[in-house]
Amino acid sequence: MIRSKYISPNSNQSIIIFVDGPTNDEINHYNNVEIIQGYTFNPTLFRQLKVANYFEHCEELVTLCGDLPISLEVIADDKEGMVRQAKKLSLLGNTVSVKIPVIFTSGESTKEVIEELSKEGIKLNITAVFSKDQVQEFLPVMSGTNSIISVFSGRLFDIGQNAVEVTGEIADYIHENSKCRVLWASPRMVYDLLGACEAKCDIITMPSPLVKKIPLIGKSSREYSLDTVKMFYNDAVASKYTL
Repeated sequence: MIRSKYISPNSNQSIIIFVDGPTNDEINHYNNVEIIQGYTFNPTLFRQLKVANYFEHCEELVTLCGDLPISLEVIADDKEGMVRQAKKLSLLGNTVSVKIPVIFTSGESTKEVIEELSKEGIKLNITAVFSKDQVQEFLPVMSGTNSIISVFSGRLFDIGQNAVEVTGEIADYIHENSKCRVLWASPRMVYDLLGACEAKCDIITMPSPLVKKIPLIGKSSREYSLDTVKMFYNDAVASKYTL
């Protein structure tokens, strides 16, 4: 099945949309939505989903997602553990990209892990990337792969940085020096979709509440104002409030 990309009305730049941390029911729905082309998960999202057995849920997700790509994260914090877990996750299917944090909790680079797994031909998604410096450290050992590099652009906004500018610089560097793809991660609002297009990212991952708002893009401000006022009024009536 050919699945379309989202095309920004501002720039005509296209981008692939993944859904971040959906429930099983949401996956079953999105598998039939043309614009959705993959899924991403991490341990925090698993906890929010109240997952009891990490690996068993990974197995279930790979089956649920069918032919769509899925990123699943290792949970170790040492080289040997990450390599072992990455190999185990990669065996779940050809659709799996294994997420490797860009650094250990000590702050040290996971470059050696990335290098070893890249040589093994394992599809990777390097996650929690915040700077070009980080990318410059590990990119040479995986430049020939089609791996994903996830820039946490939404969190760059959190710390007062211009995420579009920073992510754009990172994306330019990656595209000029590798075959890797750039993913805009941790979006805070639906407008991040347009920012990701402006930064020339290849992919954006969005939680379900933001995915549902994508159709709003292009709606007139007057029309949306009217919708908002009607919502307030209808809720007041439905609640039988008096004043």
